[in-house]
Amino acid sequence: MSLIEWLRQPWAWYVAGPLIGLTVPVLLLLGNKSFGISSSLRHICAACLPANIPFFQYNWKSEAWNLFFVSGIFIGAIIATTLLADPSPVKVVPALQAELATYNIYDYHHLVPADLFNWPALATVKGLLMMVGGGFLVGFGTRYAGGCTSGHAIMGLSTLQWPSLVATCCFMAGGLIMANLILPHILKL
Repeated sequence: MSLIEWLRQPWAWYVAGPLIGLTVPVLLLLGNKSFGISSSLRHICAACLPANIPFFQYNWKSEAWNLFFVSGIFIGAIIATTLLADPSPVKVVPALQAELATYNIYDYHHLVPADLFNWPALATVKGLLMMVGGGFLVGFGTRYAGGCTSGHAIMGLSTLQWPSLVATCCFMAGGLIMANLILPHILKL
């Protein structure tokens, strides 16, 4: 098996999980850095917007490492989707396929269903709610919670921060409510 074939295989939780978890002590050892993705947008805005907005008036250069980190994620995503992509359709359990069929979702050739996420769907109420409304809620929730799921659930819980425990519990509860109570109604539109 070549290296590319090995990398294309899904990694087990007991390999991927510890690798993600090890980022916390590495960042702490490399200069007491905090892991999180959503803060990089603030750093980009602070670097690129010359406006006199108080939220962006800070020493963003001290957080430049975060921009390199996010750039690495972006480049890694490009490599993964071009070199490591699996051309076969996504494997979906038959019971879930039957449930998704009730919402007119049949295409499993991509990581997200093309039946839901495409340009023409954006002009529908369902597409507008899911893509624009969902994007707004994620952005608002990230700002309101003072960080994203990766920052709170990975870094915050690892460093025993009470606000991160509260935020992570709220993320989980919100996800369960959305997936089980609200999303089925949106998918029926």
